[in-house]
Amino acid sequence: MKKYIFLFALGLTISVAQSQEISDAMRYSQDNLNGTARFRAMSGAFGALGGDLSSLNVNPAGSAVFSNNQMTVTLSNFDTKNKSNYFGTATTEKENTFDLNQAGAVFVFNDKNPNSDWKKFSLAINYENTNNFDNALFSAGTNPNNSIDQYFLSYANTGNNGAPVPQQFVNREIGESISDLYSFLGSNLPNNQYPKLNGFAAQQAMIAFYNQGFIIDAADINDPNSPYITNVPAGGNYYQENSVYSTGYNGKLSFNAATSYKDKLFIGLNLNSHFTDYQKSSSFYEDNNAPLTSEYTVSRLRFDNDLYTYGTGFSFQVGAIAKLTNEVRLGLAYESATWYRLTDELSQSLFAVSANTSGELQPDDVDPQVINIYEPYKLQTPSKLTGSFAYVFGKSGLISIDYAMKNYSNTKFKSENEFTGINNEIGSILDTSGELRIGAEYKIEALSLRAGYRYEQSPYKNKVTIGDLTGYSAGLGYSFGSTKVDLAYSYAKRNSQQGFFGQGFTDGAKIDAINNNVSLTLAFEL
Repeated sequence: MKKYIFLFALGLTISVAQSQEISDAMRYSQDNLNGTARFRAMSGAFGALGGDLSSLNVNPAGSAVFSNNQMTVTLSNFDTKNKSNYFGTATTEKENTFDLNQAGAVFVFNDKNPNSDWKKFSLAINYENTNNFDNALFSAGTNPNNSIDQYFLSYANTGNNGAPVPQQFVNREIGESISDLYSFLGSNLPNNQYPKLNGFAAQQAMIAFYNQGFIIDAADINDPNSPYITNVPAGGNYYQENSVYSTGYNGKLSFNAATSYKDKLFIGLNLNSHFTDYQKSSSFYEDNNAPLTSEYTVSRLRFDNDLYTYGTGFSFQVGAIAKLTNEVRLGLAYESATWYRLTDELSQSLFAVSANTSGELQPDDVDPQVINIYEPYKLQTPSKLTGSFAYVFGKSGLISIDYAMKNYSNTKFKSENEFTGINNEIGSILDTSGELRIGAEYKIEALSLRAGYRYEQSPYKNKVTIGDLTGYSAGLGYSFGSTKVDLAYSYAKRNSQQGFFGQGFTDGAKIDAINNNVSLTLAFEL
């Protein structure tokens, strides 16, 4: 194997194949309720209202509703509590962060020509974190049936165009380092001798193979194409822990233009630039209580993965608001798909201990100390259509209702030829999701009282992988004339049950995720 040229230098390798999962697509397809405190206090029901910078993320026509130039800045506290239940064992993990999640300004230009029906033109720029990825999750319990060995076996036995990965690619030669072999496999065999070999699958087989991690072995060591078998004993309960800690954000910078016709019809356009930065560290631990025999078997292990995803994207929005009467307003808005270009970086390590009736072997510590940098790939998230209704009670208050539809089955990795399998899976597993948002506001002179309700359907057909979301919000605001201060609290709960790993070993915990957020906004008329 030394005769091949490695794409390896300073602990980095350029890789051309990786195993994408639906959860990766969902991470960028779903948005949290973010924005200004007024927007959050009314659960984002602003599609027919406008007059708030965060309303532009629902309906870009909303900037033409402003009467004066305005700038807003929002600081938020994100508190997440994840309750996990894994085979009857309950655990809880919390995460709390602060974030400057919104900043923007709108500039209003009034037409002074009394004969013109186009009364107003507005320009706005607004930045928001559409998703906060700061999260912590810990699950633990005793699995009576399955071990993580099935994860490694699934890749080892199907990683060569559906056939077992040839042993020559997962077995170190004398003097060859783990880093060299891991890097070589990650480069996906640049000499093209084995063009159908999946480099990522070969890496998973390699770190678990008998002279590395000792998790799996060849059924016939004399057959280089032999299928793989496990060295983890059967029949014992498997105590397992899964820790996942993530940080990062999904940001959206909107450039907005809107106009008003006779102060009855408002039309707007957004051009959006998206930024994402996501880091996830996961650690899976397992031990078993199977009786020891004269043969060495795996007694405990830890498998660590560190993923870093970053990239940019583009989308656009168009919308309109019609003021039918002084009280009744209707809104309609379309948000295009977001076209992302993303890059993944991944590092892995495996620590395993084997034992028999005579005692334990020295631990197998497989730490390549290599970062796989994968070729950039494209992701297209689903578009969204929002219809809105609002009733304004003069200057004393209002009630607003938004209903949005998003077909998650239209999510696609690109190029489609390379991701045919995962795209077909997305089409069969994901579904159209509706989201209802209701908000109300009541004014008592300079004081405003607000409340909201939010319900979002599951994007999965089974309604289990990610369940429905239910949220409530409340807040208040006070106007000092040209300066306004708004405060909001929002609550959301969602259940989910996703596998710890995407294939092979797909057991996972039931998660009850509870999000409590507090936002403070300062708004200044310019």
